[in-house]
Amino acid sequence: MFRSKTSLILGLALAATAVLSACGGGDDGIDDRVGLSKPSVRAIHAVTGGPNVDVLQNGALTSFVNKPYKFVSTYFNVETGNQLISFNVAGTQTELGRTSFVAATGHKYTAVALPGATGAEVLTIDDPFGKGLLSHKAQVRSLNASFNAQNIDIYLTMPAIDINSVGPTFGAVAYKQASPASGQDSLEVDGGTYRLRITTAGTKTVIFDSGALTLANNADWLITTIPVDGIGATVPNKIKVLVARGNDESQAGLELVTQ
Repeated sequence: MFRSKTSLILGLALAATAVLSACGGGDDGIDDRVGLSKPSVRAIHAVTGGPNVDVLQNGALTSFVNKPYKFVSTYFNVETGNQLISFNVAGTQTELGRTSFVAATGHKYTAVALPGATGAEVLTIDDPFGKGLLSHKAQVRSLNASFNAQNIDIYLTMPAIDINSVGPTFGAVAYKQASPASGQDSLEVDGGTYRLRITTAGTKTVIFDSGALTLANNADWLITTIPVDGIGATVPNKIKVLVARGNDESQAGLELVTQ
C-alpha cells in the first residue's frame, strides 16, 4: 500500500511538471496551484493618456519606476497581512491613487490604476488561484474600468457565434467591478480562437468587437475595459480593452480596439 501511494504521488508530480512546463510564464507553479505559495501582487497602469508612474509598496519605491500606460508588472511576492500599493507620478511624490488589502497565502492580487471621471483611481482584485493541479485551461476575468460605460455585458465566444443566441460570459458588469468578483476564482475556458464582444447591459447592442483572438492554454487574462479618451471622457460607450496577460514573460499589456 505504501509503495502504491508513493507511486501515485510521484506520478501526479511528474504529470504536473509536464503540464506546467507549457505555461509560458513564471507565475503558475505547483505551489500556486496547491495554495501554498506566498501571496503575490502585480500592478497595472490602465490610465489612458495618464503620466508615467512609479509603483510603491507600503510607501517604499519598488523596481517598477517610470512606467507608461499599458504597463503590467510581473507578480512579486509580499508578506501576509496588510499591504498598500500606490501609484505616483514618475519621479515625484505626487500620488495618483492607492489601494490596500490583506494578503493571504496562496492568493494573487492585482492593483489597477484606472481612469475616473476627474482623476485616476486604484482598485484591487483578489484571485484565490484555485486552479487544478493538472489543468491546462486558460483563466479569464473581466474588469469594467469605463466610467462612460457604467454597466456592460461581455461575450467571449467562438468567432462565428451569434450573440443573439447565447447569454453573456460576464453579465451586467458595473463600473469598477470585476467578474468573477474579487475573491472568487477566474473563469476557466479551453484555449483556442475567440471573439470578444461587449454590449450595453441587457441588450445585444455591440459597443466593442475585437475580431478574432488567440487564447492559449494556461493563459491568465484580465480583460479591462477603459474609455478611449481616458480621464474625463464624455462620449458614452466609447471604449477599448486592455488585456493583462499573467502568463506572458514580457508582461506587456495588449491593447485592443474595436474592429
